[in-house]
Amino acid sequence: MAGELKTPPMSSDARVEGGMLLRRLQRGETLSMPESRPIPGIGPRCHELRVDDIMQKKEWRIIYHIGTLAIAILDVFAKSTRETPGDVIRNCKRRLADFKTKDKR
Repeated sequence: MAGELKTPPMSSDARVEGGMLLRRLQRGETLSMPESRPIPGIGPRCHELRVDDIMQKKEWRIIYHIGTLAIAILDVFAKSTRETPGDVIRNCKRRLADFKTKDKR
């Protein structure tokens, strides 16, 4: 959409796990807990993937939206609190609006 594509500082094992989960989504599989959960506060068809990074002792979240033609990755961040940070939610809502505008073309 815009900006830079940067790899989060995940361990290689966590990156592989996240990639495998995304591949399952691309193939049309519906994921549920514990791998994924819906986040209706961001928008319809928005979810978060949960990736445990055992090597770094972190939990990563990949916020995504299932569009008509593509899966949009809205954000990737290390989860450090129980709630999703407000700035992450605001950024995801903005990115989702941008994606929906471009997805209709």
